[in-house]
Amino acid sequence: MTLRSILAIQPGQPASDGAGVRLTRVIGGAGLERFDPFLMLDEFGSDNPNDYIAGFPPHPHRGFETITYMIEGRMRHKDHMGNVGLLQNGGVQWMTAARGVIHSEMPEQEEGVMRGFQLWLNLPAKDKLGDPAYRDYAPQEIPRLHTAAGVEAIVIAGRFDDGQLQQDGAVQRPHTEPQLFDLHLPAEGAIAPRLPDGHRVMLYVYDGELQVNGKTVGTSRLVRLGDQGELQLRSAAGAKVLLVAGKPLGEPIVQYGPFVMNSREEIEQALRDFRDDRLTA
Repeated sequence: MTLRSILAIQPGQPASDGAGVRLTRVIGGAGLERFDPFLMLDEFGSDNPNDYIAGFPPHPHRGFETITYMIEGRMRHKDHMGNVGLLQNGGVQWMTAARGVIHSEMPEQEEGVMRGFQLWLNLPAKDKLGDPAYRDYAPQEIPRLHTAAGVEAIVIAGRFDDGQLQQDGAVQRPHTEPQLFDLHLPAEGAIAPRLPDGHRVMLYVYDGELQVNGKTVGTSRLVRLGDQGELQLRSAAGAKVLLVAGKPLGEPIVQYGPFVMNSREEIEQALRDFRDDRLTA
């Protein structure tokens, strides 16, 4: 049996986005080709309203998809297409920016904990100027499995398979084939999810301590894995982990703020389109 190699274990970095929302940037910035087809992963979590109350006022996107997974809290989405959605505990917002979306994400609470993740998923070049789309997924639309070992698997995207249980997630994408699972391991829990060879695989431990192919990983650490072999996860005291995997596009990535294209010229065109109110035309 060949285990997936551990390429890197790294902490997230403190960051601020929107109108001053404090968050942890798990991936993003330089070296995006290492994470292809993923562009950014942010974790937000605080019980201090000053850390999140200003939210994310209207802002543009082009060239990729955003996936927001809410663990605790309430966030209101509005966009130029007329979509309005309320993201609540356990819900998912999946937005395809494509040629252009202008939207806002604003907290609908003034106290309490707000916690969740936002993941940016690249689009292939042929789809970057396609039609934008938006969909809210209520918690009851997202499959939740319990393995014989007591592990809970929340299957947001892709197909979950541990050799005994198989389940398609709420979302499928043909080109990047993303897999997004929230795995809750009890004390002495173990799971070995099957993942396609050739896919980029990342694990983010957001609670507890996890053993990844025999290596101990603490809270708030990202594990980047090789693209071949098996994956074995265990936890002595319990852990919660976000598993993110996908098929690399192998295309050039040029990012400037909220725009992700394949060339500098396309980025410059996006900036002109936004300036001239043609981003969403």
